[in-house]
Amino acid sequence: MNALTRIDTQALNRALVGFDRMFDTFESRFATQLASNYPPYNILKADNDNYIIEIAVAGFKKDEITVEIDQDQLVIKGQKSETVNTTTVYMHRGLSARDFVRQFTLAEHMIVNGATIQDGVLQVIIERVIPEELKPRLIDIVEIK
Repeated sequence: MNALTRIDTQALNRALVGFDRMFDTFESRFATQLASNYPPYNILKADNDNYIIEIAVAGFKKDEITVEIDQDQLVIKGQKSETVNTTTVYMHRGLSARDFVRQFTLAEHMIVNGATIQDGVLQVIIERVIPEELKPRLIDIVEIK
């Protein structure tokens, strides 16, 4: 019933000069979401200016996970060490141990304040910090006599 349709943004790119980056971001983000749902994640809104991204990283050690910011992209990678245990025989293997890359596009004025890992869940703390010059301000009214 529901068919997935690709939107051709090339015609819009020609008509809306300067918006090409927005369309490219939209297309790449949409394609990334369709490609993989591993590892699962949550995005929490703590309050108006604070967010937490939680990613299930069970089976990964702290040194096998990297969190980096590249311009407006938050990139989280997990790469398992190449230690092979030949003595272990799995009857069933339900915990995934494959490498992953998760990308999130950060909006303007978003900064990453740190990351923690506990009980197989990686938390990335993000805060919106609006510069003073962009905040609303009250203008003094001077009475001239």
